[in-house]
Amino acid sequence: MHSTVSAVRSAIGLAVMAAALAATASPATAQRYELSGGRVAVYNLAGEITLEPGSGSAVIVTVTRGGADGDALDVETGPLNGWETLRVLYPEDDIIYRPRGRRSRMQTTIRVREDGTFGDGNRHDRRRRGRRVEIHSSGRGFEGWADLTIQIPRGKQFAINLGAGTVSASNIDGNIHIDTHSGGVSATGMQGPLSIDTGSGSIEVTDAQGDLNLDTGSGGVDVSGIAGESLRIDTGSGSVIASQITVTDLDIDTGSGRIDVTDASAQHIVMDTGSGSVRATFHGYVENVAVDTGSGSVTLTLPETFSATVDIETGSGGIDLDFPVEVQRWERDHVRGVIGDGRGRLTIDTGSGSITIRQG
Repeated sequence: MHSTVSAVRSAIGLAVMAAALAATASPATAQRYELSGGRVAVYNLAGEITLEPGSGSAVIVTVTRGGADGDALDVETGPLNGWETLRVLYPEDDIIYRPRGRRSRMQTTIRVREDGTFGDGNRHDRRRRGRRVEIHSSGRGFEGWADLTIQIPRGKQFAINLGAGTVSASNIDGNIHIDTHSGGVSATGMQGPLSIDTGSGSIEVTDAQGDLNLDTGSGGVDVSGIAGESLRIDTGSGSVIASQITVTDLDIDTGSGRIDVTDASAQHIVMDTGSGSVRATFHGYVENVAVDTGSGSVTLTLPETFSATVDIETGSGGIDLDFPVEVQRWERDHVRGVIGDGRGRLTIDTGSGSITIRQG
């Protein structure tokens, strides 16, 4: 009798343990999708995205659902507006996303259209704005997300649109566009045009060849080992650190944050910060330099062969110019003149802060 009772209790205990394990297990196994065509776009409201190089002709997307309600997520594929697409569809408008290993609070709002798309430059088109979706890191709601691993063959035009989460990309040769509403982006070993736009989150790009366009509403940008025609960086709030840069056009704009550039070669340079210092060192052939700070000092190191017409002005702060200048006007807060044969142009304006120009 006792052995029978013990056996029953053991069976009940095993059943309880199995139920507990089932409750914590991943709600679905990974699913694999193939997307053909030269232009591919993927849409997902929450999750971690990994972009990798692929072989063959199709983009391969592996979808792994997460969260207690993740098994209710649907995936649709098919052509939309000239793009082959994959769209992860969320059945509710209040989404709870709990990233692994991160406890920071997060909340973002997105307008999602009926077909599961969002963004695409249509955020201000009311006819295509869609329903309002809230994504939180805590609270009550639909607890589900999808982590995606995406393999991209060489030469593809590819776009990833993510609501909340992170994107990491490595060693891809193609025309890549990454758009996130909330979350950081990192990329390394990229070849070809690369565009990254995040509403809130940092951007890090290393060892990239091709034109880069990087934009973050809030977050810092760190780039190194960049070669291409143009590098454009825009941050609403966040510092920019750039090193080992070889481009023709360099354009950096920060609403608030410092700009720090080292070991750089660029022919046309624009640097603008609403609040923050600018420190930059350039070598090679430099033709045009324009720097504007609302508040912050400017320190530039330019090659000894640099020549330009000069117009430097500061609202509050001194001017220290290490180059020989044919002076047209020299005051404490304003210098105009010519360096060398004057073939280029140097314009610096700071509302408050000293200006130092050195020979490198």
